[in-house]
Amino acid sequence: MDRLNALMTTELVNGTSLSDLLTLEFLAQALGNVVAALLLLAVSFMVAGWVRRRIRAIGESNPKMDVTLFHFLGNLARYTVLALAALVILNTFGVQTTSIIAALGAAGLAVGLALQGTLSNVAAGVMIIVFRPIKIGDFVEVGGEMGTVRDITLNTTELASLGNVQIIVPNAAVWGNVIENYSAYPERRAEWTFGVGYGANLAKAEQVIRETVMADARSMAQPEPFIQVNALNDSSVDFLVRAWVATDDYFQYQADMKRAVKEALDSAGVDIPFPTRTLHVDGALRTGTGAQACPPATE
Repeated sequence: MDRLNALMTTELVNGTSLSDLLTLEFLAQALGNVVAALLLLAVSFMVAGWVRRRIRAIGESNPKMDVTLFHFLGNLARYTVLALAALVILNTFGVQTTSIIAALGAAGLAVGLALQGTLSNVAAGVMIIVFRPIKIGDFVEVGGEMGTVRDITLNTTELASLGNVQIIVPNAAVWGNVIENYSAYPERRAEWTFGVGYGANLAKAEQVIRETVMADARSMAQPEPFIQVNALNDSSVDFLVRAWVATDDYFQYQADMKRAVKEALDSAGVDIPFPTRTLHVDGALRTGTGAQACPPATE
């Protein structure tokens, strides 16, 4: 009993003993602080989410604004609201936040050395947001991966592949490598190689290819399409064909034109060759005492 009394009367801080703390008034105040902290935490998450959605909506409502930048600003605003809420909650419990901030600053160097990879991703994410080599909705090839950009965060870039598979690429791999942005310019140049036989009328073949390409409404008249004999192969004369098209139509246009030109050349009677091989066999087939020459065999 004496030990318990001694424990209860032991001074903890500033003349306050354990018996002074274990009072209804103190417990009620502590419980109130806990409830207030929980309510503030719940409200801060709701407010942070609302702020992020509102900022993103501003960028998405105006086609002239960069959606990627507003996504970044929305995430930044969310973390700012949560950080302020955390400081208020700590102050509620009497924690000196200034000392915590100073301690975090002192530990920043050690943390930075330990998280060099993560911080490099963050730095690369900031560079991507600021200089905008890619943005949400672009079809790109970065870090050896190809797909449509779905989201850009401080750490990673999210792509959707042609098969709609999610691809997460660290920002350091994006910023530190060659970036091929297929959506950067409004027009692209499509290119094909069409082969015709050596006996074909080249002028007629060129005319058929040109008319077929320009008959498609997606083909641009300016710059003019390029159609020239490019190579004399073993079994074909190859035409190199280049035409300009809107970037959004490029992939379907590229595929459609291959079929259209092939069918047009067939209709015009222009021979489209395929590899063949002829074998000549020399020898004799002996029957009894006579000999008969073997006829040439073809394949």
